Amino acid sequence: MINKWRAVCKGQRAIQICSVIILLFFMVALLAPWITPHDPVKVNLLQKLASPSLEHWLGTDHLGRDNLTRLMYGARVSLGFATLIFLSSLLIGVIMGSISGYLGGWVDSLLMRLCEGIMAFPNLVLVLGIVGIFGPGLMQVLLALMMVQWVYYARICRNMVVSLKERNFIAAARISGSSSWTIIRRHIIPNVQRPIVVMGTLEMGWAIMDISALSFLGLGIQPPNAEWGAMIHEGTGYIRSHPELMIYPGALILLVVITFNILGEALSERYGIAKR
Repeated sequence: MINKWRAVCKGQRAIQICSVIILLFFMVALLAPWITPHDPVKVNLLQKLASPSLEHWLGTDHLGRDNLTRLMYGARVSLGFATLIFLSSLLIGVIMGSISGYLGGWVDSLLMRLCEGIMAFPNLVLVLGIVGIFGPGLMQVLLALMMVQWVYYARICRNMVVSLKERNFIAAARISGSSSWTIIRRHIIPNVQRPIVVMGTLEMGWAIMDISALSFLGLGIQPPNAEWGAMIHEGTGYIRSHPELMIYPGALILLVVITFNILGEALSERYGIAKR
């Protein structure tokens, strides 16, 4: 049974299914203002903790806000900012890794020691420290996660560049008189894009969990805005009477993270890319 599940997770069908699920989540997040007629932050105490109905498909929370609407708007924050963290970290990491691997010498040593210093701390602990310095807020969380995540892309990219720069086409570019920056931009970066992007699908799941965890602790998005981790925190006071307030966002976090992980595993197996 386990072997059969692994085979499904590594196949082409897994890539297709996971891609469709992720695409649906992004579509719902983007179209949330037009899909739902409810306001995600409008309080209506007359309908607080209402059961599911035709008007409120998943009921309402302790302030009478529509749960389904808040889940949709929460997806905008979780997925949107996780994507922004991924793209920003990817850009910084690829540039730093390419420079480090291609130039070598003291530049390589300095950048790699910096990466090792950051990686010596657990991600969440380091992010908590950075957020503690700058104060709570979604932008501060975004900045902190970017400062932590780029090192993984940089190290992976650096190792690939060290191998690539000995290839004949790089030597030919040097002989033709191309500058180091031109070689990095035209020959190095295009050859490391696919492995880095594949690894990034695994990091998306971690980014979503980190955003949700920090919002759960009150350091991320601030009330009354909707975000899955913050919704779980708000539901803790009603865990016995209305556990669905925690179950709904928790289930979505679980589903999205597992989907990204399966997609990353399948792509890694397909293209023969070793995971960090």
